[in-house]
Amino acid sequence: MTVRALSATEARAATEILCEAFYDYPVMRWVLESAGADYDRRLARMVGYFVTARTFRGEPLLGIDHRGRLGGVAMVSDPKGPPSPPELGAEREAVWADLGQEARSRYEVFGEACAPHLVQEPHLHLNMIGTLHAARGRGYGRALLEYVHAMSKRDPNSGGVSLTTEDPANVPLYESFGYEITGHARVSADVETWAFYRPDRR
Repeated sequence: MTVRALSATEARAATEILCEAFYDYPVMRWVLESAGADYDRRLARMVGYFVTARTFRGEPLLGIDHRGRLGGVAMVSDPKGPPSPPELGAEREAVWADLGQEARSRYEVFGEACAPHLVQEPHLHLNMIGTLHAARGRGYGRALLEYVHAMSKRDPNSGGVSLTTEDPANVPLYESFGYEITGHARVSADVETWAFYRPDRR
């Protein structure tokens, strides 16, 4: 299996995979709690913005193919990278205007809960990683994760990889890949978040 860089023209396909992978993810359901029957569209709008942010900033959007189509996706960013272009700011405002003030406020609460646990040394951040349900169990997630680890090791300006998860089942999974918990916070009565870091050089 081969991990490859995705082009901007594949942003929609990447969004569809991540929407499927994160459909019932705790923080997505919480942020978009008031969406009701409009949940699918609003989830696609929010995740689409996350994907667009990577393409606007020229940051890695990685994929792995499954039976002739995209089967898995990972998004990576540099927390200390260049500032976002004005076009991305305009897109962000348009997205939140669509999703509503309640969703925006909840997302900001989530960001505030994560902020104290951010890694300070230069590193790469794994924003989202997911595979199609039909492609699970084939090692695609592992391949994408290990590719990101290798990217960090090749980058002289990166000391490791960080990520967060809001699924308790993922905690032992990431620990098995060498990640260490750097923080834990409760976002709401139903949502908590764990921050992880995997240093390249121990």
